[in-house]
Amino acid sequence: AIHDNSPRKDNPFIVINCSAYPATLLESELFGHEKGSFTGADQRKAGRFEQADGGTVFLDEIGEIDLSAQVKLLRVLQTKKFERIGGSKSLDIDVRILAATNKDLLQQVKIGQFREDLFYRLNVIPINLPPLRSRRNDIPLLARHFLNYFAGQENKKIEQFTSNAMRVLLGHFWPGNVRELENSVEHAVVLAKDQYIHFSDLPFAIQHSDPPKQNNTNINGGFLKDIEKQHLIEALEACNWNKKGAAKALGIGRSTLYVKLKKYNISIPS
Repeated sequence: AIHDNSPRKDNPFIVINCSAYPATLLESELFGHEKGSFTGADQRKAGRFEQADGGTVFLDEIGEIDLSAQVKLLRVLQTKKFERIGGSKSLDIDVRILAATNKDLLQQVKIGQFREDLFYRLNVIPINLPPLRSRRNDIPLLARHFLNYFAGQENKKIEQFTSNAMRVLLGHFWPGNVRELENSVEHAVVLAKDQYIHFSDLPFAIQHSDPPKQNNTNINGGFLKDIEKQHLIEALEACNWNKKGAAKALGIGRSTLYVKLKKYNISIPS
């Protein structure tokens, strides 16, 4: 969204997950290399910064970059210049850098794992996102977004989550935040055998996770009731307000559905 609403929106948006590369390869990915600069470098390669010239580079998990690469990254920020590995020519670069991490970088600075000068260069406009467990009302929206995406990828027609499956998603602690939810939904879509995501389709770790402590979350009381009511309405709408179909989609009996409809004062349109 930041890139798409900036003057750079018509230029490249390059993403690199810094945790996905060993230190020896990350610098080559970022800055590129010259032919023959190391074993296997059979030809010149442009790095991500060079590819993104005029656009944006998003460095995901920047807390995983080792200190030697941090020095080179700092130079890019300070001078807007860099050299490919094995090269001596300085290349000019014009990029916006966005960075994200799940680590406390200030703490990493204190223990010597992250350069202080680089931290303050990056920490211009910080955006602190609360963990997913602190914004559980986002879970159904995100889960359905991932469901639609992965169902399309797998060429499956999956309508929604059963009530039991959604309740488990709402109750999980989500130490891996949105990425864990995304991976869990992808897992469920791959295993799904009909048009619904059932409890049994969820990853084993999600099925058997300990529920979060009540005083640390907001999934009880009125919040959970609101979520359940909305889930009932969505199931009914998806089934054209057919109660038998909605009960099947939710994984509950019709008598249970009737009790819930009365509990939440949900009326079937005439």
